[in-house]
Amino acid sequence: MSRMFQPDPELTHRLTRRGMLGVAAGATAAALLGATASPAGAATETATGATGHGRPVLPPGRLGIQLYSLRDKVSTLGFAPVFAELEKYGYDEVEFAGYTQGSAGPITLAQLRRLARDHGLNPIGSHVGYYSDDPNAYTFAQNLTKVLDDAQALGLKHIGTASGPFRYGSTVDAWKRAAEEFNTYGAAAKARGMKFYQHNHSEEFSFATDDPKVRLYDVLLKETDPDLVFLEMDIFWAYSGQFRFSKRPDGTPAPFEPLNYVLRQPHRYPLFHVKDGVSDPANTYGYRMTDVGDGDIDYQKFISGVTRLKGERLAHHWQTEHDQPAESFTFARRSSAYLHSLREKC
Repeated sequence: MSRMFQPDPELTHRLTRRGMLGVAAGATAAALLGATASPAGAATETATGATGHGRPVLPPGRLGIQLYSLRDKVSTLGFAPVFAELEKYGYDEVEFAGYTQGSAGPITLAQLRRLARDHGLNPIGSHVGYYSDDPNAYTFAQNLTKVLDDAQALGLKHIGTASGPFRYGSTVDAWKRAAEEFNTYGAAAKARGMKFYQHNHSEEFSFATDDPKVRLYDVLLKETDPDLVFLEMDIFWAYSGQFRFSKRPDGTPAPFEPLNYVLRQPHRYPLFHVKDGVSDPANTYGYRMTDVGDGDIDYQKFISGVTRLKGERLAHHWQTEHDQPAESFTFARRSSAYLHSLREKC
């Protein structure tokens, strides 16, 4: 099915600000977002400005969106109109944040799966809570079988949590204990043909309270079975973690590069959240969240760094997200257009 972008003159500003394509902004915006442009052929300019060279940075069929970003539209319009818009914007996949999201009207999992596929959208994953004090809560700890049943009904290949492994605290042993539980969830998911994953925020890159030389994220990687537990790196929050935790509590340097975590173990990162931010050292988190392409995270470098690895181009899924978009459809459209416009340097 042909997928068409709507003209978006504001892309001119975005390309000029980032300077990542190195081309005349006005002409580029027209080429990228003309009424007849498609994701595969919309961008005719390369990173060096030469026409017709450089393959797309974004692998085909791998652009998704975390539906949390569109929760306002789902709750007022329902899933069908939202999926229709995403189809027009060139999305290939969706990641769920609950299976109703306050949707206008009831919907079953079978209907939801069929609706997504009718619009060319592959349900790729879902976020579910890690644990709760309520024994009936819809979480991995309290209702693992139900969580996996529902994921299977939707045909998901990945099922995960955006909860940090802080259930038992911030010590090394506390994270080892949480890692054991993650291994259990991973084994149960694997038995059903799925991958269990954990989505980070910035706090995962902090240091253990009982051993401030140890980064907690490193404990998670070490103590979880790489064949059972996978990671969805939220790239925005990883760079926020870099800003916040590049020094240990005693002030000694502890720099890290989020991309290097992926390059060392690319098989552990089947999913990513593509979320952008404007650098702001005065902000607690180091960045102010913005639409993808409006910020300072170098997505040409990041995505290319992963997809250029041998055998990895189609091994990962890239989900756009914005926690509080000014206008959620506009965010989805702009973010897709920007990512589809990126070309590798020759």
